[in-house]
Amino acid sequence: MYAKTNPRAGRLTRRQKRIFAIAAVVVIVVFGGLTAWGVVAHDSYGSSANGCVNVTVPSSTGGSTLHYCGAQARSFCQTSFRSQDQVSLRARPQCVLAGLGPSADPSAGASK
Repeated sequence: MYAKTNPRAGRLTRRQKRIFAIAAVVVIVVFGGLTAWGVVAHDSYGSSANGCVNVTVPSSTGGSTLHYCGAQARSFCQTSFRSQDQVSLRARPQCVLAGLGPSADPSAGASK
């Protein structure tokens, strides 16, 4: 109804169209850039390797990720190969992937 009383209300000027086009291009470029970054960015919590251990364990609110590198990872893996709890059992394959398996722990072989 308003367009009939004000005939220019429904039409955009050339300048308004240009502004909307520029805004749309900016939004597309930003989302495209974020998508590309998400695809190619390194995931530090991806998989266990190079002395870093990532273990996903169930928790009361879903899941939790344990991430250790260096001395903390060695200590965590040594404890995992000595213990029999659920976290330790889930951690063992990840410790092996990180190169921190039972052969890297001299005390693990002595208990057998």
